[in-house]
Amino acid sequence: MERDGKHLYGKLYLPENVDNPPLVILSHGFGANYKSVEGYAHYFVDNGVAAYVFDFNGGGLGSRSDGKMTEMSVLTEAADLEVVLDYFQDFSGINNQQIFLFGASQGGFVSTYVAGTRPDDIAGLIVLYPAYVLQDDSKKRNPNPELGPETSRIMGIEVGKIYDIDAQSFDIYDIMPQYHGKTLIIHGTSDNIVPISYSERAVTTFPNARLVVIDGAGHGFTGKANEIAKTESIDFIKNIISEK
Repeated sequence: MERDGKHLYGKLYLPENVDNPPLVILSHGFGANYKSVEGYAHYFVDNGVAAYVFDFNGGGLGSRSDGKMTEMSVLTEAADLEVVLDYFQDFSGINNQQIFLFGASQGGFVSTYVAGTRPDDIAGLIVLYPAYVLQDDSKKRNPNPELGPETSRIMGIEVGKIYDIDAQSFDIYDIMPQYHGKTLIIHGTSDNIVPISYSERAVTTFPNARLVVIDGAGHGFTGKANEIAKTESIDFIKNIISEK
């Protein structure tokens, strides 16, 4: 796959002995790569659901896709995700009417944007500790991005001014009401990067959302929190499939 001449690297996992399975497209967080969500992909496949993981263009360290992080923004990542979505809408071997989006942190923000702008194409939305804080963070870091420096740093990683320009060009909470499908938000109470209050606002902004709160979990799930997220996610997917 390519977006504007930039190659997108990804991996498709198909469950055995399942004809036309539903598909989950998994989006990684800021500065990461596909490996950060690959464990969820394996879990979905083990439960009869196809999964696709990929690296955003310029999306993170160790990325196998093209592009630089100084060229990346939430809108370039949304464009990448739309290329992936378009590809699988015409892909034989999966149920094209049952495509789910799954995103962690900034990947959850980007998945929310795509679900809201293409609601009829998404069977369900799952977001883990979604980075809905990033627009407020951007305004604090660089209140006038057009006039600001060419690059800045987020958590020690250099990004270009396009990151803040695009982040401040819309409000993600205005996008959420456009997605009427079911949404699952999973967030920990001890997240020191994205306060849970952002997800508490989101669950009342989406038309059809549920918030699973994991006590004591931080930004990035491990151990019991990880298992809870996996179980909640597959149950969410299977419940939607059973309704179709």
